[in-house]
Amino acid sequence: MQTRPAFQVAVIMRREQLDNRWQPWRWVLEDVVPHEAAFGDVPRLLRQSESSAQWLFPDFKVELFRDDAEGYHLNASSPAPCWFVLWRMDEDDGSGQLALARPVEVSLSYHDAGRWLDAQEMVEQVPVPPEVLQAMQAFVAEHYQPEPKRRKRPDSFQPLQDRFGNPASVSTDKLRGGGRHG
Repeated sequence: MQTRPAFQVAVIMRREQLDNRWQPWRWVLEDVVPHEAAFGDVPRLLRQSESSAQWLFPDFKVELFRDDAEGYHLNASSPAPCWFVLWRMDEDDGSGQLALARPVEVSLSYHDAGRWLDAQEMVEQVPVPPEVLQAMQAFVAEHYQPEPKRRKRPDSFQPLQDRFGNPASVSTDKLRGGGRHG
C-alpha cells in the first residue's frame, strides 16, 4: 500500500489586545511549525504578557491526496504558497476561563480553504517553508493533470453582427421582392 505524503505540524495562535471598547481582544494565527514530540498532545500556553498571549496546539496531520492535486497546484503556483488553518472559538461555559481560538484543520489545498470559507468558517493563512513547498511541488508534478481545454461554443444569446459590427438578421422565410417569380 502506497502511503500519502504527510506533515505533522503544530499551530500557534496569538491573542492580542485591541484599543477598542467593544472588542478588547482578538485572536490571530501566528504560525504553523513542524510538530515535535516535546510539544505533547494537549494545547498549552507558551507565553503571556498584559497585551498578548501565545498558545501552542500540537499534533495536526496534513496529508496530500491525489484527488486534490489541483488544489495543491493552485497553492504551489500562487505568488505566496501557504498553510490554511480553520479555527473556531471555544464556547463560553460561564466559568470565567479564557475562551481559546482552537485550530480544527490545517491544509495545503486551495479547495479545502474555499470550502471552509464558503461555509463561513474562520480561515487564516501563513507562508509555507521552502521544504514543504518543494514536497508539495513534487507531489503536484507527479499527480496533477490539467483538464484538457474544450472548444468554446458560440454564445447563442449574443446579437448577430456582420463583419463590420452592424446588426444582422437571419430569416427562414422565402425571399420577397426583387424580381418576378413565375
